Amino acid sequence: MSDVTTPTAAVADEAGLEGSAELTPGRRGFISTTLRGQPQAIAGLTVVVLFILIAIFAPAIATHSIHAKTGGIYEAPDGNHWLGTDDGGVDMFSLLVYGTRVSLEVGFAAALVAMLIGGTVGIISGFFGGWVDTLLMRITDVFLVIPDLPLIIVVAAIFGRHLINIIIIIGIIYWTSTARLVRAQVKSVRERVYVQRARSIGAGNTRLVTKHVLPQVAPLLIANTVLTIALAVFLETYITFLGLGDPSTISWGKLIENSFLGNAVLNNAWWAVVPPGVAVTIVILACTMVGQSMEDALNPRLRVGHLAVRRFRLRPLHGHLESE
Repeated sequence: MSDVTTPTAAVADEAGLEGSAELTPGRRGFISTTLRGQPQAIAGLTVVVLFILIAIFAPAIATHSIHAKTGGIYEAPDGNHWLGTDDGGVDMFSLLVYGTRVSLEVGFAAALVAMLIGGTVGIISGFFGGWVDTLLMRITDVFLVIPDLPLIIVVAAIFGRHLINIIIIIGIIYWTSTARLVRAQVKSVRERVYVQRARSIGAGNTRLVTKHVLPQVAPLLIANTVLTIALAVFLETYITFLGLGDPSTISWGKLIENSFLGNAVLNNAWWAVVPPGVAVTIVILACTMVGQSMEDALNPRLRVGHLAVRRFRLRPLHGHLESE
């Protein structure tokens, strides 16, 4: 009996790998695949990496201390203070550099929380279906209709405005879209031939999920996570600007909040408002460029179609041209 089942299992596993490779040909080297055909991905990734390096080496890049007054109130930019000073006489360039740390930390950590919760719920719901799917989707719908701002205010009032609480609440807000996206993809993958063959020869649910389903949805999940980073950075800035952020940390949102509380606009101190806003915009744009490029390159649904959804133009049909 073992002589019969063993080669059968091997053939099924091989068929599963071949099927998955055809559907997502870039899954093993999806980063190189994305970068090779998407110039906007290279530009976006370069910007993201640049900001990550700024956050890591902030103490070496900052020109002044962020805890001491080094100039006059709202001093204009000059050779000593590249971006001027704030309402406390603190160097704005140094504050902007250190603010990169907190903003990116919240963005990446909150996106990771959303990916873990949403990915787990989506895979379980889509794979098992039935009452499990119904229950998890109804829970998802409940979280989906809860207004973001009241939820943030309640959490901040009950648990405090600590940075970890902000990360968790942002992750809870954005996991619902990830769950619904992953669920739809998993429901499609579980019906494919190689998955059914593996199930028919006795493969358990754990093996089916880890060996066949997860590799198929992972690229889409990663692309969605990159897009979630942009949303998380924006929401952290929004929360902090409203006065609900951690008062003990310096982030781009905190700098914008301080500039408005210090009447920077009335004092014509544009350097206290514009630089943090521009930094937020650049990071959001860069993450969006990378995430959309990864979706276009790795989402099987987009690769099958001849039309690029976001560009509304014909895709080059390399495979068809070569066959002809």
